[in-house]
Formats: sequence, structure tokens, C-alpha cells
Amino acid sequence: MPDNQVVELNERSREILRRVVEAYMASGDPVGSRTVSRIEGVDLSPATIRNVMADLEDAGLLYAPHTSAGRMPTDFGLRLFVDGLLEVGRLGEDERGRIESQCAAAGVSVDHVLRQATESLSGLSHQAGLVVAPKTEARLKHIEFVNLSPGRALVVLVSENGVVENRLVTVPLGLPASTLVEATNYLSARLVGRTLGEAVEAIRKDLAEHRAQLDTLATELVEKGLATRSADVDNAPGLLIVRGQSKLLEDVNAVEDLERVRRLFQMLETKETLVKLLDVTQAADGVQIFIGSENSLFQNSGCSMVIAPYKNAAEKVVGAIGVIGPTRMNYARIIPMVDYTASVVGRLIG
Repeated sequence: MPDNQVVELNERSREILRRVVEAYMASGDPVGSRTVSRIEGVDLSPATIRNVMADLEDAGLLYAPHTSAGRMPTDFGLRLFVDGLLEVGRLGEDERGRIESQCAAAGVSVDHVLRQATESLSGLSHQAGLVVAPKTEARLKHIEFVNLSPGRALVVLVSENGVVENRLVTVPLGLPASTLVEATNYLSARLVGRTLGEAVEAIRKDLAEHRAQLDTLATELVEKGLATRSADVDNAPGLLIVRGQSKLLEDVNAVEDLERVRRLFQMLETKETLVKLLDVTQAADGVQIFIGSENSLFQNSGCSMVIAPYKNAAEKVVGAIGVIGPTRMNYARIIPMVDYTASVVGRLIG
């Protein structure tokens, strides 16, 4: 919403709207005129405040839930507050240090850095943290299958830039060690110096033409090893990591609210949604804020999202990180938190 739409409200209306939204964010309950009149710095009678709140309701910025005498901000009112009335806070040194240390402690694995960043955001914001992870585009240096336990093996991919990716695959029970070695040797001869996307196409063609050269089990293992990443190559942007769902559900009581949040998480797991999330973060630089029903993703869920892109060393947007929470989340605190975490993640994976 443009700032000039905020200016159209007179000073008194803007102040009352700000106070109502802040009180609502703190309690989650409808806010009455008497409550606002008792807030420090408000020098207006309950009757005057009540009249202003009625005007704000007529403007579509506030509404009265059920028969309550109090008012709550609409999604439109929250958007106006965030864009024109919100005073964004500064991230404290202790919070910066915690984000830095938790992300850096994850080592060189991109997967670990992103998961740790999501955990950190969830813990600090008390909301659900999410990250859209990039697909692997670096050229590969090494691949290896490692036997873990009966029926499970680990595929270790090492790129030329030193990033290590680990993927679990299921294998037939009683698979001999020689089969793992055979699959490793076969892939190593064909993957080195190629991106995984290039390797997938070449190896699938090679398998079709020379399938007899590999043991049947080794062929199956090679194909499974490729499949752990083929979806990421064919359908950008990669995967979604969500942490702290329970924190989001803490603000949900009614059964119908739980069902809406469940549907929200189902939508978030789809590839189409991941592409949309990256599209909206690429469309504009910096932190993006989506409030309630103004975005189809959060229609009727009572949720908002604060999200920011992170870039690689070439300043290309490769993913996005943010939080999902109730529309009454503490935007002033969470916006700088998301922004800083995105910059840390970009620096570490860049």
C-alpha cells in the first residue's frame, strides 16, 4: 500500500489505528475504546476514541468480531499499519551473534546451514521458520555410496566448490558391498566435472544403451542415487524446510483454525508454491511481507509471512528464508531478524 493512503488519515485516526493494532498484537483479543484510553500517551476520552474507531471501521481498517464491543484490525488495516505506521526495531547484538553462530556452526553443508538458519529464525521469532533451498548447480568432484544399515545407504556428493550434500536411499536387504563399489565407480567416471543436471541426462542415456554392463542391483542403486536429486534439477527451486510448526499452532485453538493451518502446510510443500515464493522475493529487493487474505496462499488461514531472498556469490537470488505466523506477529522485531538471517545465509553459502 502506498504511503499516501496512510497520509489520507488525519493524525488522530493514524494514532488510534496504531494503538489498536499494537494492543491487538500484544493480546490477540478485540480492543475496546476504554483499553486504548488507558494506554500511556493517549490523551483522549473513551467516547472520542470510540467515534474514531467507528470511522476506521467504516474505512475497512477495523472490524468487530461477533458481538464484541472491541475492534480488531482487518488485513487491510494491518497492511496499512505495516507499510506506513510501523517503527521497525533494531536487531540486538546478542540476536545477531546467535544467528551468526548457529548458522556458521553448521559447517560447509548447504543443507545444514539452511536447516540451522530455519531453526534459529523459529527459535528467535517464536514462529514457524521456513526456507526455500536452492538446487545444486555446482560441478561435481566426487560421489560415493556408503552402507549405513540393512536396507539403507548414504549418497555423498562433493562439488568442486567444497560443498558436501548427503542423501539417504533405500537399498535391497543383503546388498553386497561390491555392488556399492560398482555403483560408485560407475558414477564417479561420469559425474566429475558435470553439474548434476548434466550428469542425470548423460547417465540415463548411458544406462539405456549399456544396461548390461552393470549388475541389476547396481543399476537400481545408480538410478536411486540420481533420483535423490533429479526432482530438484527438473523442478526448481529445490526443497522447502519448515521448522517450528508447533509455534504457529500455539496461537490456534478452534478445530477449524487447525484445519486451515494444516491446509496451509500442505500448500507450502508443493513445487508450484515454492516457485511462487521465489518469484515474489525476486520481484523486489529486500524483505517482503504478505498479510492474511491479500495473498491466495494464506487465504482464510489467519497467517502472514515475512520473507527475504538470499543470494550467491554472483549476487543471484537462489533461495528465500522467512517466517510464517499469525497475522498479529511482531513485525517490528521479525522484519530485521529475517533480513539479517538472509544476509548471513547468503554469505555462508556464497
